[in-house]
Amino acid sequence: MTRKGLIIVALILVVAGAAYAFIRLHNTGLPAGMASGNGRIEAVEIDIAARTAGRIADILVNEGDFVQRGQELALMDTEQLRAHRRQAEAELRRAKIAVGTANSLVKQREAEQEAAVSVAAQRQAELDSAVIRVSRSERLVGSSTISQQVLDDDRAASHSAQAALAAAKAQVAASEASVGSAHAQVVDAEAAVEAAEAAIESIDADINDSTLKSPRAGRVQYRVAQPGEVLSAGGRVLNFVDLGEVYMTFFLPTEQAGRVPIGAEVRIVLDAFPQYAVPARVTFVSSVAQFTPKTVETQDERQKLMFRVKARIAPELLQRHMELVKTGLPGTAYVKIDQAVEWPESLGNLAQ
Repeated sequence: MTRKGLIIVALILVVAGAAYAFIRLHNTGLPAGMASGNGRIEAVEIDIAARTAGRIADILVNEGDFVQRGQELALMDTEQLRAHRRQAEAELRRAKIAVGTANSLVKQREAEQEAAVSVAAQRQAELDSAVIRVSRSERLVGSSTISQQVLDDDRAASHSAQAALAAAKAQVAASEASVGSAHAQVVDAEAAVEAAEAAIESIDADINDSTLKSPRAGRVQYRVAQPGEVLSAGGRVLNFVDLGEVYMTFFLPTEQAGRVPIGAEVRIVLDAFPQYAVPARVTFVSSVAQFTPKTVETQDERQKLMFRVKARIAPELLQRHMELVKTGLPGTAYVKIDQAVEWPESLGNLAQ
């Protein structure tokens, strides 16, 4: 064959291939008003992790096990936490004793203050009496009834009474300060009690969190760690899938994605069960294109934009067939973009 003949044959094969691709792409057998996209079954994955650092004591489930909400999945070693709790309990007892001691000290300081006030009142009375005697002696000295010596003695006694009163008042002030200090010690001791109680509550929370429980119903997918391993805070122990939140993600071009409403009916046909159509609903349509050309200048280029669509399978259907739900199963999702269109007969056999 000549070189020209080879070129002609190559061109024919290229044109034939392009025609076949065009026919395969556009001849999907779907009525107008419907669209389809390929995808895989996905589910919400949840990591079961240790909130605090520690050693794994035991794992109570195996890979593939179905678990219920609140079921115990793994146990972390709590020996060190329980030792800390005993220490916190001792601190609490010590703090409560300190509160009692501080309250006793308050009573003692208040009694001392009352005694100081009484002494001050006595000194005030003594001063008042001394002042009266000085005044009387000053009158009597003028009439030569008493000697100057007596007046001098009375004046000295008055000055002494004034000094004694000042000392008594100072003692009252000191006792008031002592009472305030004793009350502060009570507050400090009570705060220590609260701190010890809070420490015990925190340790109890850590002990409770050492029993790892399932937040939802689902299936254990795989073990990340094994009993005996030491994990840091947040270290993963298990991974499981929430079988109440299963969906398929597929992609549609601009023209079709823009016409898909939230809540639209979807039929999913899995490769593993081609005889059934699994009913689902559209719960999400991306507002941002996933595949974007470098420039978007013509209508043909705009049709290249692909938008992500998420179809969620009804939880009640999943509950009835939980043992068959497997993530990663490929299939095709069919969705109405014209709600007036009827489902074709091939999609009528719904999974029940």
